[in-house]
Amino acid sequence: MSGIYIHIPFCKQACHYCDFHFSTVMGKKEAMVTALCRELELRKEEFKEEVVETIYFGGGTPSVLSAEQIDRLLAMVYEHYTVGQDPEITLEANPDDLSKEKLKALDDSSINRLSIGIQSFFEEDLVLMNRAHNAAEAEDCIRGAMNYFENISIDLIYGIPGMSNKRWRQNIEKALSFKVPHISSYALTVEPKTALASFIKKGVVAPVEDEVAQEHFNILLNEMEKAGFESYEISNFGKPGFFSKNNTAYWQQKKYIGIGPSAHSYDGLRRGWNINNNPKYIKAISSDMLPIEIETLSRKDRYNEYIMTGLRTIWGVSLEKVHLEFGEKYLEYLENQAVKYLKEQLLYYDGDRLLTSKKGRFLADGIAADLFLVNL
Repeated sequence: MSGIYIHIPFCKQACHYCDFHFSTVMGKKEAMVTALCRELELRKEEFKEEVVETIYFGGGTPSVLSAEQIDRLLAMVYEHYTVGQDPEITLEANPDDLSKEKLKALDDSSINRLSIGIQSFFEEDLVLMNRAHNAAEAEDCIRGAMNYFENISIDLIYGIPGMSNKRWRQNIEKALSFKVPHISSYALTVEPKTALASFIKKGVVAPVEDEVAQEHFNILLNEMEKAGFESYEISNFGKPGFFSKNNTAYWQQKKYIGIGPSAHSYDGLRRGWNINNNPKYIKAISSDMLPIEIETLSRKDRYNEYIMTGLRTIWGVSLEKVHLEFGEKYLEYLENQAVKYLKEQLLYYDGDRLLTSKKGRFLADGIAADLFLVNL
């Protein structure tokens, strides 16, 4: 299974916590779509042996595109790539874009999955994060989307300064009340050079506290489990049959091509990333140049990536795969490094697989980092 990720680098306004690549200047939207179409064409040979099973519009805010622009991009994918019979085609969307007219137009397109950036159902959280929608729009857009789409995911953020455990529980309860089949939930992180980082430094906003985020995460795990969701990856919860194929492919290290400025690609041996500058990206593509940097991953890099991605998921890390792909020394190193986490019940073995326990889930990235290979 392989996928195509298309990065739409535009947003109506900048969320205070976001460090993704985007622009709030919409004047180049049409020129960008033309460039994205051309990049799809220029890179078709990379996937000539692949069947595309997932197409994902991320950003930025892909829902700022018109349905016609989305259709044009999808037409280029179908023209130049072999697409499976029932691909998952996801569009990330913000509530303020999902009018009845927009939802109808998206329903008429090939989009079959919506990922809606709710983040919170409370006005004070949305104001703090500088989201473009309000609490009423957060609820209304889900009700509207459910008239057209069955496969809907919503995003929530926890660990927000000032968010009590009670308010976080209410957020989860509200999300579950809509009966959507997938929820993604992330801890608020303070990225350098964001407005949030500046506000915290100046004392305008309280610091983000790891202890609070961990409490919120444990509440999330328990509530989602009770509601019949499976935590197939630390931040992703799906009902049976509704795990995101795109997310699953990423965490299982399948091949994908990233189209657009700042988009990343991966072919199993190499990782590439496009320039994160809109004008330079458009200029390069218009000259039929690919503005991409490529890094060939060493065996050590590939091992480390496998450990990181595996420990975040329900599929864990296969000892057999480590042995076959990386060798005896890597397996011995992994087993030795894992001993203390097994004793602390943060990791456990299930047959051939090394997995993160429920107790260890919130700490998975730190545990993985300790299992990384530095020298061998």
